[in-house]
Amino acid sequence: MMSSETSTEPNVGVAADADALQPWQLFTLAGLIGATLTVFMSRGQSPSAVILLSLTIFAAAGVGVAALRTFLPLAGRFMPGRAQLLGGRTRAALEREKTLVLRSIKELEFDRAMGKVSEKDFSEMSARLRARAAGLMRQLDAGAGYREQIEKEIEKRIGKVVETSRKGVCAECKTANDLDARFCKSCGAKIEAQS
Repeated sequence: MMSSETSTEPNVGVAADADALQPWQLFTLAGLIGATLTVFMSRGQSPSAVILLSLTIFAAAGVGVAALRTFLPLAGRFMPGRAQLLGGRTRAALEREKTLVLRSIKELEFDRAMGKVSEKDFSEMSARLRARAAGLMRQLDAGAGYREQIEKEIEKRIGKVVETSRKGVCAECKTANDLDARFCKSCGAKIEAQS
């Protein structure tokens, strides 16, 4: 039995976008209507001529879809429902892989505690899994730079710097961490509790 976190089915959370008519569907519909009208209007023509005209109309619809996909990004309009890409992969895929890697680390630790894995194998596999998890977390954190943008926007609108709490800032490398973090996500140093 697969949980929702490990399911390989596509994301069904974009139901709102599924109700709207997509541009490629418009071109396909126009191609079908055009081919139907061509068949009705060309009575008395040879079947090969009717088929050729219908294929020409479908080819025109295909060219319309290709042109739309080419020019929408150039116009600055992106397709709705497109997920944020981080390093060529969607954020959801990275989150899912991070969850699976962390779960694998827990299972490996459990197997070691049960005596199923030797210490040598445990240290080798654990190092690889932890390196992969750290890499995924860095990749996810690199795409989450919205805090600085929001603070700049607030400063621009209000005209003064909003004083934020220094809680969660690493004393070693000055990296901003979550408020409940005990260790720095960049260097691993312990974060001193501040009141």
